[in-house]
Amino acid sequence: MAEGGQPMNSARDQQAALLALTIHKPRGRSARELVNEVVWSGDAIGLWNELRGVDLFGVSDELRAARQEVDGWISAGYQFVSILDAGYPGHLRGVYDAPPFLFYRGDLSRATDGVSIVGSRDASPQACQRAARIAELLAQRGLPVISGLARGIDSAAHEATIDARGVPVGVIATGIAAPYTPAASRPLHERVAKTGVLVSQFMPTAPAQKHTFLMRNATMSGLGLATIVVEAGEHSGARAQARMAMEHGRPVLLTDSVIANTQWGRELADGRRSNVYPVAGLQDVSNALDRIVWMTSDDVLAQVIPAG
Repeated sequence: MAEGGQPMNSARDQQAALLALTIHKPRGRSARELVNEVVWSGDAIGLWNELRGVDLFGVSDELRAARQEVDGWISAGYQFVSILDAGYPGHLRGVYDAPPFLFYRGDLSRATDGVSIVGSRDASPQACQRAARIAELLAQRGLPVISGLARGIDSAAHEATIDARGVPVGVIATGIAAPYTPAASRPLHERVAKTGVLVSQFMPTAPAQKHTFLMRNATMSGLGLATIVVEAGEHSGARAQARMAMEHGRPVLLTDSVIANTQWGRELADGRRSNVYPVAGLQDVSNALDRIVWMTSDDVLAQVIPAG
């Protein structure tokens, strides 16, 4: 029960219950398991009561603290949605490792139907130019460009997207209110937030840690229709995102450079996977996008999954 004896059932109460579940992990459930159960049931409060029991004396201390945290986000002016909210991106909600909350600056609705461009931080000038040309192609086709705002491929892709008046979707590995690292990236963060959307799945002031970059890559994959790997090493975040994209059922486009220079790229592009596209130039990218966009169109999905 909420204050005054009223049932807890508002959107804020649901968000608070979702937060409490992921913090306290009742009965030893993992946060991922709990989020998936909440998505399935559509009721975070009901799952909390099922796992923790209804408090007959009012709202539990854990729920009260979670509600105060959510109210604090609102008071601080943070824009956010939970996985239960209508504004949460639909593509992302459908993957098994979708984050429970997204904090953002800009217009989150513009993150729909984007494509990730990923690659090395220490990319060659040729690879950065290639990333920029691919980003321009996506912008011309009206497809948002998703990237992680790191130096190298990410920055090249987003700068080209903005210059082409496309929609940049920057997914960061820190909290939305955490200091940007390195400081040189701050102007690009601001431009992305102004012209598209800057997104974080972490608590607002959380710093970057090793595992947050991999979690960020999973979110980038889930947000979009596909992932394009421009240049990468044998062990990299780009490789991890390609793997995650395959797990999410998302197509992966690999440049000839990735295929020639990495063992994992050659293995993915061995011809046994119908959703892996080797691309040697912009025309190959365009052809692959034609098929990917067609396969995800409402008309095709309606044929594959009839209504009713």
